[in-house]
Amino acid sequence: MFWVVAILGLGLLMVVHEGGHLLVARAFRMRVIRFSVGFGPALWRYQPAGSQTIYQVALIPFLAYVQIAGMNPLEEVDPEDKGSYANAALHARISAIFAGPLANYLFASILFFTALIVGGKPVPSTRVEVMPGSAAQQANMKDGDKVVAIDGDPIDSWDDLRRKALANPGKPLRFEVQRDGKRVKLTVTPRPEAEGGRGQIGVSHLPEKVPVGFKEAVIVSIEFPARVVQQFVVAMGRILTGKERPQLTGPVGIVRETKKAAERSWTDYLELLGILSAYLGGFNLVPFPALDGGRLLFLSYEAVTRRRPNARIEAHIHALGLLMLLTLIAVVSVFDITAK
Repeated sequence: MFWVVAILGLGLLMVVHEGGHLLVARAFRMRVIRFSVGFGPALWRYQPAGSQTIYQVALIPFLAYVQIAGMNPLEEVDPEDKGSYANAALHARISAIFAGPLANYLFASILFFTALIVGGKPVPSTRVEVMPGSAAQQANMKDGDKVVAIDGDPIDSWDDLRRKALANPGKPLRFEVQRDGKRVKLTVTPRPEAEGGRGQIGVSHLPEKVPVGFKEAVIVSIEFPARVVQQFVVAMGRILTGKERPQLTGPVGIVRETKKAAERSWTDYLELLGILSAYLGGFNLVPFPALDGGRLLFLSYEAVTRRRPNARIEAHIHALGLLMLLTLIAVVSVFDITAK
């Protein structure tokens, strides 16, 4: 069941993205020919009475797309066709392209708001998630344990716990944890596995959540997508300057992580979808061929030079970009499938 929930959630993000393109294109009276979830032969299709748009679900459940009349640079366009993307004003075309990422960004706020109202907001905590094969697991520490003291010293923050472990490699430490309302005593020996041979017990941080009011939920849900996009931009900058190695995850890996979030709780699931939606919006604005950012780059050229780029060159560049993206996704997906 959770696999299905994960796939449907990610599919929803793609539908929201393409829905942004569709709504704004229609607002500027462009003719939308097709709205497809997936690629390849259609398994299901529907065309409402009086509508020019065919809605369909295709055989290959991968990505989604909106086909707008005149959007293909190589497509023959009737200069009198007022419903063609190619004949629309520059600001209308820019708006139609930008609407997809914007829809994901706004939807991220909705997801974060829902998660905050339903599940509360995360606060600093000393609750832990235990890594397999770690010193903490060997000492019988459990996921969800809250560390309250080490060697009799109170532990009030995650930094307190981390400092204790780092400073005592190879030395047995007397942990006191709260588990199911009871105090449990454990002896954990940090292993010299951290940088510089410092101690590490092999746990990660599990935040606790507290109720949040409506006003605060609105403010946080507006701010959080901006922080996600900011982190994405900073990470891209570090990767491009060689300061950080890229850590790529394909559709299979993303579905797997989304499934895990759904298994933990619905609020974790909504939060992760919110993060992915914000990332999807930010990623699509990267000025790379075939992405929305690549199309906006060509539109920016038109805005500056007051003339349209060569249609054949633009089409070939987008086709090459799409091929590169699909190849990268395929390669990363193979590693995701073969990864343990």
